[in-house]
Amino acid sequence: MMWAGLAAAERGVPIIHLSTDYVFDGTKAGPYDESDTPRPINVYGKSKLAGEEAVAAANPAHIIVRTAWIYSPHGRNFVSRMLELARERDKLHIVDDQRGSPTYAPHLAEAILELAAHIAGRDTEGRAGVYHLAGSGTASWCELARAVFAASKARGGPTAEVAAITSADYPTPATRPMNSRLDCTRIRETFGLQLPHWREGVAACVSELLGAGQTEPGLPPR
Repeated sequence: MMWAGLAAAERGVPIIHLSTDYVFDGTKAGPYDESDTPRPINVYGKSKLAGEEAVAAANPAHIIVRTAWIYSPHGRNFVSRMLELARERDKLHIVDDQRGSPTYAPHLAEAILELAAHIAGRDTEGRAGVYHLAGSGTASWCELARAVFAASKARGGPTAEVAAITSADYPTPATRPMNSRLDCTRIRETFGLQLPHWREGVAACVSELLGAGQTEPGLPPR
């Protein structure tokens, strides 16, 4: 990350660097904004924070974009995995006490292209720094799963019953923040960027996955 920042700085151009909600420890009661102090609680979050710091140190003209809970019609992610599991099981147990800002990757990509256009003139004076950019609205993993199956059912795809469980019921090797919600006010006020609601992204993502045949029995998962 440092080398990319240095290379851009040597040419006098700004850099956009992607980071994550996992730089926070998840103990805040409300959504995290850019003024909150990062306190990562797992290796991934620590490495992403180190990347932020390296880029900021290497190039003053930096835009660091923190996003969260990304899903897409491509690759393996929470949404595609839910549809895969619905082909195998009638009922799933999904964590309901972790909350975040689900983000549809194509929506994020479009916004980053707009952001790049904003700074293409190399004018980041007074606007460099950290910004949060994630899907509008918030959800738990359980709510996200139910939205996936509602969208799938409406399109004739696989569905499953979702039972809410706690993080304690589903231990993972890496500790995850209980609260990953991001406040995206700053980027909206500075650059006029706001992503659509995460439910719009889920509907679009499920439609793409079903259209691509991802939920047909017998096909290997991506």
